[in-house]
Amino acid sequence: MKNVITFLCIIVAIVIAQNVSQGVDIATEMEKFTQEIWKSGNDTLSYSFRAPDEISQDNKYPLLFFLHGSGGRGDNNQGQLLDANGIGAFASQRLFSKHSSYVFAPQVPEGERWVDVPWNTTEHRMPSVSKSMSMALEALDAFIANTEHQVDPHRIYVMGLSMGGYGTWDAIQRRPDYFAAAVPICGGGDAELASAISDLPIWAWHGDIDSVIPAARSRQMIRALEAADGSPIYTEVEGRGHDVWVDVWSSRELWDWLYEQK
Repeated sequence: MKNVITFLCIIVAIVIAQNVSQGVDIATEMEKFTQEIWKSGNDTLSYSFRAPDEISQDNKYPLLFFLHGSGGRGDNNQGQLLDANGIGAFASQRLFSKHSSYVFAPQVPEGERWVDVPWNTTEHRMPSVSKSMSMALEALDAFIANTEHQVDPHRIYVMGLSMGGYGTWDAIQRRPDYFAAAVPICGGGDAELASAISDLPIWAWHGDIDSVIPAARSRQMIRALEAADGSPIYTEVEGRGHDVWVDVWSSRELWDWLYEQK
């Protein structure tokens, strides 16, 4: 166990060092987020958010609803941003300056999921909404309705990786007219419900040698969307395993495409 902990510490140190060398100080970026708790009955859900760097009183701004992977679960209200270094990607792609975006990132409690399905299944039918997804959407609705936040309701985007990739497909299939665009990363959804989201701009990503969530899950969704006359974009990265999000983080084309959608 001691060796495992030492190895993980080394990996974390390398990631932090790489980000600092690229001009991204993770600790400083984390301080710019506000941590909140959403309460629904006897249940609570942590979420963090950040507003654009500059806000004009007369304008509305886009919002990215970010769904983390399994490594971000917990109750510290930071893991969802540190998971897969999403927070570093937001900074390096200048979401808060170039794209003038809000980011809203809820956190799944330990042991729970965005979607209650096995990750290694070859297909699934949409289950009842999970507690985490239900509360996250409630919190998002309340955040957008709050007049202190100047969110453009026509530019709400959803992106998620791994467990959050499942969550992204789930969110858009439950709310097909709510989001302006979606970026599901190495996830899967209910192919039988594809027709409901065939008009939605979707750019899905998967590694072709992903051994955690098979690329067949994304291929299945893309085929179903195309059969329903949709025009999704699909990037399957050759030689990439489960960490295909690194290709998403570095794709300026993807981020520019996302923030052009309305």
